[in-house]
Amino acid sequence: MATIEGNVEAFDKERPETWIDGGFEPLYERSWRDFEEMQAAALVMRFEQFRDSVAALGKLAKREGIATISGVEDALPLLFDHRIYKSYPLSIVEKRDIGKLNSWLGRLTTHDLSQVDLDDLTTIDGWLDRLDEFGMLVGTSSGTTGKLSFVPRSKVELPSWRHSYFEAQRATTGVDAYTEKVDTFFPGYRGGHHMMLKMLELFNVPAAGGPEHYHTLYQTHIPADLMSLSGRMQAAEDRGDLDQLGLDPALLKAREQMIAQGKRRDQDIEAWFFKLFEEFRGKRVKLGGTFADLIRTANSGIEKGLKPEFAPGSFVMTGGGMKGFKDAPDDWEGYVKDYFGLDTIGMFYGMSEVMSMSPRCSAGHYHILPVTIPLLFDKDMNLLPREGAQTGRYAFFDLMAQTYWGGFISGDQITIHWEEDCACGWKQPYVGPVITRFAEMEGGDDKITCAGTAQAYNDFMDYVSQV
Repeated sequence: MATIEGNVEAFDKERPETWIDGGFEPLYERSWRDFEEMQAAALVMRFEQFRDSVAALGKLAKREGIATISGVEDALPLLFDHRIYKSYPLSIVEKRDIGKLNSWLGRLTTHDLSQVDLDDLTTIDGWLDRLDEFGMLVGTSSGTTGKLSFVPRSKVELPSWRHSYFEAQRATTGVDAYTEKVDTFFPGYRGGHHMMLKMLELFNVPAAGGPEHYHTLYQTHIPADLMSLSGRMQAAEDRGDLDQLGLDPALLKAREQMIAQGKRRDQDIEAWFFKLFEEFRGKRVKLGGTFADLIRTANSGIEKGLKPEFAPGSFVMTGGGMKGFKDAPDDWEGYVKDYFGLDTIGMFYGMSEVMSMSPRCSAGHYHILPVTIPLLFDKDMNLLPREGAQTGRYAFFDLMAQTYWGGFISGDQITIHWEEDCACGWKQPYVGPVITRFAEMEGGDDKITCAGTAQAYNDFMDYVSQV
């Protein structure tokens, strides 16, 4: 375990997943420059560990002519394009060819997925459930195309992943999830294989003190099958031939129910929150939801003369932006704090493909933990210098990944500040203030035009997509 005393040699470079064990303070008190050599050594170790055990990485390394690396720059051609986790042919999802989908995913993990029992599987959800039983924790995410990404995490990563989440929460709120069990409210679905829902279920339930202390708006799970075909189903419905897709009637019924829930969600949230206000009056709580959820609830509560009275120490964990909400107060955080009677609103910056969250500090910036090596590229995929404030495409090496390659080029444009000048005193690089998805920018083109040697990378992506 790391201690505050001494230098970075207190951290084990061969076990970067343990760097967070001593808490976030030892990591943020040191300059990010102090970790560079150790991060490079850990990256070399991870490459040697995965070169022959993760088939996709081995293929890319071979096509790039890379047999060994000595540091970060040597590994840049080995960063995975953010589309790799949805590089399977869409037809195998549409046909529910679980065997081919399982073989495709097996190229991205050290686990031998050929050992997974696939008998009688006809749905994506059934496959993901079976993978969970096998020891995986595969989470899905969807981009603007609606095609699901499958992130090949496993239970090997769970202890360090959970601990980093709890430490990030403690850093941004001061609340220790290990010792302070707080009833938790999330205005969404109970669970599912979507990475956000999977994380909330994995982490919020123990942090709340058990399932009975984790309260959600809806008690159902979001079907991965429904998410995987949502775009195709909507297009078919627009053409008037949804019934010609030959889909399971249960899936169509689930879709109808979710559409109906979506239409009444604002009313459901309002009624749900107001019920909680009465049941938990005078008790300590943790509230979740998007910025817009919280503002709308405050607006309605003020209009109806309903105000919560939670116990001191209650707090909010939020994120997700305004989601099209146009009428937010300029000081929306102050507005929410005042209405709910809370002192603390915690936030993270993160994504499905990286395990460590970047907690927001007291100055409003998101600081990257050194278990992640952050990188920025310009529009031509040239590496930007680690100095000053740089804006570009975010990429990283997730050193906590123990059963899959953590090198990843994201779809986010961010600004990283490298000068250790944050007023909060934390010395790790920080992100802010604007985070933008390339796919949502003008033109919507999120194709990475140069990653490694272009032809070698294109050949590699062809290899991954063949099942």
